[in-house]
Amino acid sequence: MSRAPKTVTVTILDKEYRIACQPGEEEAVLASALHLDERMREIRQTGKIIGTERIAVMVALNMAHELLTLQEDHSETDATLERRMRQLQEQVEVALSQFNQLEL
Repeated sequence: MSRAPKTVTVTILDKEYRIACQPGEEEAVLASALHLDERMREIRQTGKIIGTERIAVMVALNMAHELLTLQEDHSETDATLERRMRQLQEQVEVALSQFNQLEL
């Protein structure tokens, strides 16, 4: 049985939007909207970009770039951890093998 979506009202660049979300996600939606509003205001304050749509596109591009960079960093970290785990496993196997040889 699915729960009925909730509606949250957010304000972005002084304009209100009603957003549907799953129950329990209201705070996350509000925090996301606040973050988006702050980022859009930062770009608007530079004065270099005019128009809400263009500001939104620039923020979206910046956020997409940040997300992809984080995902790339995460992938590199995962690969490093996986390589280190293999090394440790090999060291444990060598130690166990040497221990078994000593018992014979």
